[in-house]
Amino acid sequence: MRFSAQGVTWGVKGRVIVDDVSLVCEPGTVTGLLGPNGSGKTSLLHTMAGLRRPDAGQVLVGDVDVHTLSSRGRARRIAVLEQQATTQLDLTVRQVVELGRIPHRGRWPARRSEGAAELDEALRVGRITQLADRSWPTLSGGERQRVQLARAMAQEPQVLVLDEPTNHLDLGHQIDFLQTVRGLGLTTVAALHDLDLAAAFCDRLVVLDAGRVVANGPAQEVLTPELVDRVYGVEASVGPHDPSGRLHVVWHGRSRWDERGRR
Repeated sequence: MRFSAQGVTWGVKGRVIVDDVSLVCEPGTVTGLLGPNGSGKTSLLHTMAGLRRPDAGQVLVGDVDVHTLSSRGRARRIAVLEQQATTQLDLTVRQVVELGRIPHRGRWPARRSEGAAELDEALRVGRITQLADRSWPTLSGGERQRVQLARAMAQEPQVLVLDEPTNHLDLGHQIDFLQTVRGLGLTTVAALHDLDLAAAFCDRLVVLDAGRVVANGPAQEVLTPELVDRVYGVEASVGPHDPSGRLHVVWHGRSRWDERGRR
């Protein structure tokens, strides 16, 4: 399913956070959303997911305006994973994943068997079937993110929105998680901090700075030393890594850009 933002602007208390952003996520592709802290990544993702209404512009899932849908209708199309999920409830893994079935159930309490096949498939996709009876508080950070991914898959979404999903994971779990996401075949947009991981797993990269899109395209076109210098304030070399051939960013130190982006 095609997922796009067209001239989206959003702000709070007179301050523009997301400024006239347009981007297109083609069906089945993974789009990486990059930018320094405070660049508007989370605000843009929340607006695209329908959690915030834009002050201008629109967000389309297919040909439908996301903000004309009911919360149930949005949840059947778009699943959202935040940076870190927390709960005070002592739920089992199966119960957490089952929350993803709520948009597909009616007003009356569901029969025990309703959605059982979808639930089992979500556990399998998240590779957490063996954890189904574990208590949520006993899980590691990597296990919790896999449970949240399974919960999202239980929604049977057409679009996956990820807000820095690997931020609290070690390198092995970061790679493992993104490989799983990549293999889902869903239209996905993900805010990421690690430039190397973004280049390795994303079809396209969109870079935000101060709420505006400053670069949009394939990784090899977007990730340049000039962009890393200008957006992140870091002097770096960018090129293919030997022997993997993947694009690799090597930083050398802070650049001469000051906090206002001037030499």
